[in-house]
Amino acid sequence: MGSYAELQVTTNFTFMRGGSHPEELVECAAGLGYNKIAITDCNSVAGVVRAHKAAKDYEGIAVIPACRLELMDGPPLLAYPTDITAWGRLCALLTRGNLRTEKGKCELYKQDVFEHREHIKFIAVPPEKLNARFDFDDDFKAALKEYKTVFGSDLYLAATRFYNGDDEKRFYRLSKSGVPMVATMMCTIMNPPGGNCRMCRPACVRNAP
Repeated sequence: MGSYAELQVTTNFTFMRGGSHPEELVECAAGLGYNKIAITDCNSVAGVVRAHKAAKDYEGIAVIPACRLELMDGPPLLAYPTDITAWGRLCALLTRGNLRTEKGKCELYKQDVFEHREHIKFIAVPPEKLNARFDFDDDFKAALKEYKTVFGSDLYLAATRFYNGDDEKRFYRLSKSGVPMVATMMCTIMNPPGGNCRMCRPACVRNAP
């Protein structure tokens, strides 16, 4: 695998989306030869500590502490603190969102992120599908332009394959945005050899009509 680092890994601390424990994901990544993985649970850093502890049992792999920020008024952002002060700032941001709503939920807005952005790198997550014109909708373009203005060189775009027939068109549109792209796989599961896909049940429930 060489020096690949997966920047978007979701654990089972993200309810109805992640299917594997942090320890299992670290074990799988180490077996595949990854040298780093970023734990990006949704509006939570709950899986980071367990993943970091598990990584100590394997040579050559490290955990990048991170988070996926699901916003009420903008596209999702993956957030990567670059130092301990920025980590504290990210935790304060999540606390603000948690205090706004009931237990188990987090209500965050773009302005909250803008106020806590110092020394944090961000990856904007584009929509999975294009519109009828094989383009992104104007609201995403407008939000991305705003992100670029605020975050500057600290902003990147997630380039993820969904194998739905639109990947090359999506990548072309992303390449015209003026924001650098980074490859992610949006990993949510480590399937044990010979085992059944443990994401099937939560994915079906989440996507049920």
